[in-house]
Amino acid sequence: MIDFHCHLDLFPSPAAAAAEIDHAGTYVLSVTNTPKAFPNTAQFAKGRRRIRTALGLHPQLVHERHGEVGMFVRLLGETGYVGEIGIDGGEDSVRHLDTQKDVFRRLLRACADAGGRVMSIHSRHASGEVIEAIQRQPDAGLPVFHWFSGPVAHAQKAADMGAWFSVGLPMLRSRRASAMIGILPRDRVLTETDAPFASTSGESYPTKALSLSVAALARLWGLDEKATQKQLNDNLRRMVAQADRFRVAAHAGS
Repeated sequence: MIDFHCHLDLFPSPAAAAAEIDHAGTYVLSVTNTPKAFPNTAQFAKGRRRIRTALGLHPQLVHERHGEVGMFVRLLGETGYVGEIGIDGGEDSVRHLDTQKDVFRRLLRACADAGGRVMSIHSRHASGEVIEAIQRQPDAGLPVFHWFSGPVAHAQKAADMGAWFSVGLPMLRSRRASAMIGILPRDRVLTETDAPFASTSGESYPTKALSLSVAALARLWGLDEKATQKQLNDNLRRMVAQADRFRVAAHAGS
């Protein structure tokens, strides 16, 4: 199974969650919310070949942590993966929209200067702004829209420019799931949990949520679960192969 957006460091016991991930054989992208969190979070992936740690600066924290952009740039050489980054236009964050846009632009520029990265991107209530920023910096790498909740027209625009999407159980069970999933290219979709913020009701890693996500996606695609999981596995392999052109292969173990 595949979890392309998980906040491993924010579990009550990250080490226990990492052990559960290992036991289940799940491939996980462990995202971080601040550059300062990256070094310690990366330790949980040590010796675990299925966990990759992403370097992030969450848009909801940008107004407080924009001083860490320099640290982000310095740490970028340690991983081929970036996330969670982006723009948030929600009620609590919209007043910092200008700062968010500036920081997101700087992070994309840093990724481009580093040769490109695989990027897990937040776009809640700001999908238009995020798409515009990525279009202005196309050499930043491979954008993967995490839990896309914008208009279907924006999903189509993102798909047309080559973006990928990670989808989780709440998204797949929403009323608009059928219309949204119908837009997303099947060969550019991966599953996610966004745990521990979503997909889990306890302290343990939500392995079951991933199997339920595969089942929900299978229904929406009109496939059986085995074929759906094969499609997702093929997608992950393609992403890793495609990442080579962004020169992240040297960091694949990070």
